Amino acid sequence: MQQINLKEATGKLEELIQKASQGEEIIIISNDGKPFQILPLKSKTPRPKFGSAKGLIEMSDDFDEPLNDFDEYTQ
Repeated sequence: MQQINLKEATGKLEELIQKASQGEEIIIISNDGKPFQILPLKSKTPRPKFGSAKGLIEMSDDFDEPLNDFDEYTQ
């Protein structure tokens, strides 16, 4: 964990962001003594787009035909 005051942090922002992205905990202490932490945002997993599976799924021609095995239940 690295703690740094705000005045020093302004000159080293790029370096601090790089360290935070590598997992190091960075705490910046403001002029009034309040601590702030630099954390990388968690990236969202991309959602599939509508129609992205087009052509990947095939159904047989008789998909919606009644099944003979269930004749006794449907009568």
